[in-house]
Amino acid sequence: MDDGDTQPTSRPGGRTARTREAVRDATLAELAGHGYAGLTVEAVATRSGVHKTTVYRRWGGVDGLVVDALALTDEDDWQPLDTGSLEQDLLALAREVLTAFADPATGPSSLAFIAASFQSPRAAAALHATYAERHRRSAAIVTRAVARGDVPAGTDAGAVVRAVVSPVYFRHVIAGEPLDDTIARQSAAAVTLAARAGTYA
Repeated sequence: MDDGDTQPTSRPGGRTARTREAVRDATLAELAGHGYAGLTVEAVATRSGVHKTTVYRRWGGVDGLVVDALALTDEDDWQPLDTGSLEQDLLALAREVLTAFADPATGPSSLAFIAASFQSPRAAAALHATYAERHRRSAAIVTRAVARGDVPAGTDAGAVVRAVVSPVYFRHVIAGEPLDDTIARQSAAAVTLAARAGTYA
């Protein structure tokens, strides 16, 4: 079976939805505990209580499990914080990323998703879509700042959002350096000054 053709479906509140939730939870737990390299259909099936033939039939394999777990991001109701201040909004965004990496419950699986994107084209496409959706929602921070006259019209919201969170990703994912609130505050302050100066316009 080609897992690229397998798309799990769900019926809110039904057995299918409960099965999908159990498998997603198990996938996240396995990613957190063993990383992408250690993720197996058998382990997810055992942890979720769903028979492995069902997992193979509906998700196709490891890549299908990763893609469906990433789809959780598109289904939540997350929106960026509105503090009334560009710098504070950006600081809150950077802190959210920092906190997600530092959290023992979410940090390992976040790293596993990134690792998966280097080994699986499907995982890479899904992760790209996840980031694109987060950036789309985060653009409201810049839209509000433009409306307040805080930054020039035409400021590239995507560039601003990527700029404020990139130092967190670099330090944690690439450099393997410890994270603390200093990097979030420095990044938010620097990007705010640059945006007000028209750097991203």
